[in-house]
Amino acid sequence: MKVSYHGHSVVAIETNQMNLLIDPFLSGNEACDLDPASVKADVILLTHGHNDHVGDTVEIAKRNHSLVIALNELAVYLGQQGLKTHGMNIGGAYTFDFGTVKFTQAFHSSSYEEPDGTFVYTGMPGGILLTIEGKTIYHVGDTGLFSDLKLIGEQNDIDLAFVPIGDNFTMGPEDALIAADWIGAKMVVPVHYNTFPVIKQDPEAFASRVKTGEGKVMKIGDTLEL
Repeated sequence: MKVSYHGHSVVAIETNQMNLLIDPFLSGNEACDLDPASVKADVILLTHGHNDHVGDTVEIAKRNHSLVIALNELAVYLGQQGLKTHGMNIGGAYTFDFGTVKFTQAFHSSSYEEPDGTFVYTGMPGGILLTIEGKTIYHVGDTGLFSDLKLIGEQNDIDLAFVPIGDNFTMGPEDALIAADWIGAKMVVPVHYNTFPVIKQDPEAFASRVKTGEGKVMKIGDTLEL
């Protein structure tokens, strides 16, 4: 299985059978190296409804006939746009052909801004636990620090965690270090930073201070094999 990072919170996973894409904010994301007109995605997973996470989901899903997996209200909204969706909710798990998805809590907000400025509220935000080919990946999603991250770490043997460090909208580096310690992943990759001036951070400084597991900065397009 190959896992690659593409700026902001965009993560791509290539298994033996499928291509998965998490939070595909490609257009308007200068840090992203993926093209929504050509990227492959059998499955799209969304942590929440903000535009910088839903991103190009509609275009990509329609072109690829992708299955979109999201929290229920967001799944319903995207289903109304003609997409094939599977709605879930916090604490629930489901086993798909490619592996198991479980949504965790995330303390954040979740809404989608339409082109005319109208806000559509899209239910709860979440984190995503993926168990694929015997490995567990945790995309923490946009969140502040909360103590149940320790419980999530105790309940799961997490191989790779993507943790936001940008501050202002999510955890900053200091809280993210506590989160990384509680999650206890073998490898911790910082995400959700430097896309906008207000979330400017030094990912190398963060990674060097991770105590539990290995802190690793993934540059745009970097790939890991699990």
